Amino acid sequence: MTYSALDLSADSSDPVLEIGGQPASVPLQNTDSVASHMVGYFENVMAPCRTLPGEQIRGDVTKLTRSCLNLAAEMFDRRTVPDEEQLGPVRAAAARWAREGVPLSTILRAYHEGLRIAFGLVTAPAEADDVEEVLVAADLLLELLEAITAAVSDAYVDEQHLVAKEHQTAAQTLASALLSGRGSSALARQTGIPIAEAYQVVALSIPEHPDERDPRVDGNVAARRKLRRLQSELATVFASRALALLSAKGGTLLIPSGDEAETVLTAATLELLAVAAEVPLTATVVPTDTDQIPESADQAHELLNLVRVGVRPPGLYQMSDLAVEYQLTRSGPATRRIATILDPLDAHPELFDTMRAYLGNDMNRQLTARQLFVHPNTVDYRLRRIAQLTSIDLATSAGISQAAIALLARDLDRSVARRL
Repeated sequence: MTYSALDLSADSSDPVLEIGGQPASVPLQNTDSVASHMVGYFENVMAPCRTLPGEQIRGDVTKLTRSCLNLAAEMFDRRTVPDEEQLGPVRAAAARWAREGVPLSTILRAYHEGLRIAFGLVTAPAEADDVEEVLVAADLLLELLEAITAAVSDAYVDEQHLVAKEHQTAAQTLASALLSGRGSSALARQTGIPIAEAYQVVALSIPEHPDERDPRVDGNVAARRKLRRLQSELATVFASRALALLSAKGGTLLIPSGDEAETVLTAATLELLAVAAEVPLTATVVPTDTDQIPESADQAHELLNLVRVGVRPPGLYQMSDLAVEYQLTRSGPATRRIATILDPLDAHPELFDTMRAYLGNDMNRQLTARQLFVHPNTVDYRLRRIAQLTSIDLATSAGISQAAIALLARDLDRSVARRL
C-alpha cells in the first residue's frame, strides 16, 4: 500500500508510527477505558444507536469495540490495514444484527463515529512537526473505514438475502397449508408466521412484460425480474405479512385482514403493485375466515376467469362486480337455455360482430357502423335480421338485456367447455 502524498510504504518494514513522541497506538491500548467511552457515546449521544437493545450495547457492542480498538492499534504499529480474516468478527456481528433487524445505517454510523473518536485520541498529542505522521494516521484510518464499511455491508446484505429467502419459503409453506385446509398453530410456530383469523383471498393475473416478447431479451430472465419486482413491492406494501404463491403469470395471495390488519388490498394498493411490476394487474378478492380459505380460493379464481372471459380491463374486482356473470356459471336448465338462445346466429358471424359492437357502443348506430366499416343502414338491417333469427329485439330495453345476458352465458359456456 503506497501513500502517494508522502511517498511512504506501509508494510512491516516501516517503523512504528509515532505522534507526539510516542507510538500512535498508545492512546488506544487501554481498551477497557476507551471502549467504555465509545460505547457510552453510542448509547447516550448518537440517536440512531438507541435502536440497539441495552444488552447488546453492554455486551456485543462493547466486546466488538475492544476488538476493533486492538485492530486499530496493531494497524498503527504495523502500518497495515487488517486483512479479511482479521475482519471476521466485524462481518459476524453485521450478519447477527441484520437478522435481529438492526438498521444498517445504525451499524455503519457507529463504526464511523468510533473511528472518528479514535482519530481524535491518536492525534491529540500531535506537535507542530507531526504533520506527516498525522496524515499517515488519517490515511490508515480512512482505509480501515473503507475495509470495515465493505465488510459490514457485504455481510449485512448477504444475511438479509438469506433471511428473506427463509421467510419466503416459510410463507409459501404456510400458504400451501392454508389453501389445502391444513393450517394449524403448530405450523405457525414452525414457520414463525402467525395465522390470522381472517384473510383476503386474492387471485392474481400477471400479463407479460414487453421485455418478455422482445427477441433481443431473454424472456425467462425478464419474467423473473418482473416477478421479483412484484414480490419486493408486496413485502413493502404489506410489511411482509402477505402469503404468496406466485409464478410469472399469476397465482394466489393470502392477505391478513380484520381489526389488526395494517394494510389490505385495495384498488390503490393494487396499482402500487402494478407500477412496481411494470405491467397492469388484474385481481379478484374474496374476504373469508381462515377455515374457509380453500373454498374462497376456488371462488376467487373462478371470478378471475370471469374477468378474462368478459374481456374486462385490468383492476380489482369483487363478487359484487361479477354477480351476474358468476350466477350464470351455476349449472341449471335456465343457464343452459340462455346459452343456446343465440345458436341460430352460428352461421352468421357478421351478426355476432354487429351485436357485440352495438352493445359495446351503448346502442349507438353511427359509432357501430364506423367500427365495422359499414353503412348505418347495414347495421339496421343486421339488427332486424338478429330479431328474425332469435326473437331478440335490440330496439327494446328488454331485448338489449336479453342479448347481453345471452352473449355472456354463451361465452362462459364455451370457456368452461375449453377447460374440460
